[in-house]
Amino acid sequence: MRRRDFISLLGGTVTWPLAARAQQQKNVARIGFLATGPLESPETSAARNAFLQRLRELGYVEGQNIHVVVRAADSIVERLPALANELVRLKVDVIVAPNSLAARAVQQATTTVPTVVPVMGDPVGDGLVDSLARPGRNITGLTFLGPKLLPKRLALLKEALPAVSRVAALWQPRAYSEHTMRDMTSETEAAANALGLHVEFVAVSGPDDLVSAFSAIAAQRADALIGFPSPMFFLERRRIVELATEHRLPSMLFDREFVALGGLMSYGANITDSFRLGANYVDKILKGARPADLPVEQPTKFELCVNLKTAKDLGIDLPATLLARADEVIE
Repeated sequence: MRRRDFISLLGGTVTWPLAARAQQQKNVARIGFLATGPLESPETSAARNAFLQRLRELGYVEGQNIHVVVRAADSIVERLPALANELVRLKVDVIVAPNSLAARAVQQATTTVPTVVPVMGDPVGDGLVDSLARPGRNITGLTFLGPKLLPKRLALLKEALPAVSRVAALWQPRAYSEHTMRDMTSETEAAANALGLHVEFVAVSGPDDLVSAFSAIAAQRADALIGFPSPMFFLERRRIVELATEHRLPSMLFDREFVALGGLMSYGANITDSFRLGANYVDKILKGARPADLPVEQPTKFELCVNLKTAKDLGIDLPATLLARADEVIE
């Protein structure tokens, strides 16, 4: 039987075939989890495990009161709509769509199945909810405000590297709606102009395009790299850091995991924590709350993380004032 035809249990160590579902108690809630990347990848596993661990803390036990149905797109965006439809046909009680990309696929598949999205970019701009305070539909969750933080990231990059003049902006087409993508591009351009920077936008449609994208960046003689928030970039963060290191590019990215792997800097909400908090929404929905009435939660803290070892390897002397403001300094 194919891997995608199995239901993953909490912890991901055991699987039961779909036929076993009929043998479960009728009061067992079924949770659909639509993963964007490969299930076995460290990135997907970390996010999913954070979500499942929080469910355990809330009293949910696989086979007793929940059953988790997992489908994975293996980083192929085109698979998401079919997988979302499959979860709907399986009559799950709630769907967890990890990011805006997966959420848009679920939105096309159903307007009734409650859906929790732990990492939304611009939920209103993407048309996922009517408003943050009253989502008004079957979708709710958390926004990490990643698209709105690009000007701040550029400013921090310029502060760290005052001599920088040319910045490559790595972006993934269709990561968000056309509206949100236009906003990210225009706000980045406006911020760059204000800072005296020239930005070259380099599109990356899929993981196989990363090597050629960095070759293009090298040809443009960019001084530094900034990464637009993107589900695919989050999943491919190890490869992105490796390529930035190979090309000796100082990088400013959107999650601390990039810095832990060797990126220079990051600024944003903690994405792994967002998956933990997403479990709270699932708990409320299973207890009778309507997604339309559950406000979308916004981050209360943004982390500035810096890797001093990477700075040293690149010959960069970071300003003491910047280091003093950092929430985490990796040495």
